[in-house]
Amino acid sequence: MPEIEEAIRPTADVAKDHVRAVYVAMLRARLLESKLSSLYKAGKIVGGVYLGKGQEAVSASLGASLIQGRDIFAALIRDQAGRTAFGEPLIDCTRTYLGSVLGPMKGRDGNIHRGRPRDGMPAMISHLGAQVSLVAGMLMARRLKGILPGTVGATCVGDGATSTGAFHEGLNVAAVEKLPMVVVVANNQFAYSTPTERQYACDDLLDRAKGYGVGGHGVDGTDLLACVSTIGRAVRLAREGHGPQLVVARLLRLVGHGEHDDGSYVPDTLRAGALGRDCLEVGQAQLVEGGYATAEELERWRTDAAEEVQAAVAQAQQEPAPDPWTEVWEACSVKLSTEGL
Repeated sequence: MPEIEEAIRPTADVAKDHVRAVYVAMLRARLLESKLSSLYKAGKIVGGVYLGKGQEAVSASLGASLIQGRDIFAALIRDQAGRTAFGEPLIDCTRTYLGSVLGPMKGRDGNIHRGRPRDGMPAMISHLGAQVSLVAGMLMARRLKGILPGTVGATCVGDGATSTGAFHEGLNVAAVEKLPMVVVVANNQFAYSTPTERQYACDDLLDRAKGYGVGGHGVDGTDLLACVSTIGRAVRLAREGHGPQLVVARLLRLVGHGEHDDGSYVPDTLRAGALGRDCLEVGQAQLVEGGYATAEELERWRTDAAEEVQAAVAQAQQEPAPDPWTEVWEACSVKLSTEGL
């Protein structure tokens, strides 16, 4: 039976540069999403805006543990920090939200439904849980091509996604095939507005790792250093051939499901508890106290990130939107002839 562990925050095995990179990705994502929220409220964004506030330590730790150009990262709804850590430029995000024809989705889809599959980042699927099956399929394809060794496939889902059939089927296949997959569950206590006690009957989602026969790791999702260490270890185990790894991070979504939702169903007692800590604030204190960064460096990073966000927004706002009268909406490269019809 694979190892099931409950993590205690270690620091000795966490490299300084890696911790700094994870924090910077968290900060850049937080400032970017804050700007997106303002644009949405100003009527500048069509559709929805979904923020990862409170989940950045988990997401960025996963993205930073993967290798761009080799690994697969199927980012989900609250994974801007992970996308940033994995190497996605901020302009990809702003172009998609603002409908630029130069974006990765060419202005045809909005917000979080974006990706660059050739670079190992498939576009997000809104049917939560489906990313697990998708990553399993991509890993199986690489195995058939003989290029799987050294690769890790990963995705980060919410607690609600673990109740879906796609999650079960995908993780079950990954376990049977011993695929190098890491599935991070950000247990943010609510599937939209449905609390965890109405979602599953087991004491802890980590218990499910035993049932699937995969490695299991529990972590405090508000603790930056714990997330970096635990998620990094899960990725290493998968890369070294130990099969799928399930990480369950306990945290609280610090915003509503989306910017259209005020999250009023979340009890104040839960917000005031340990799960309601802001991982960015916790991480900032850890960096200074642990000697990973100085207060001056933190301030400089914030200034640089704010300028980068503003530049990405300004650039996307100046770019053209798609023209439906001239766009070619082919679903595949095969052109169907209408001659003779």
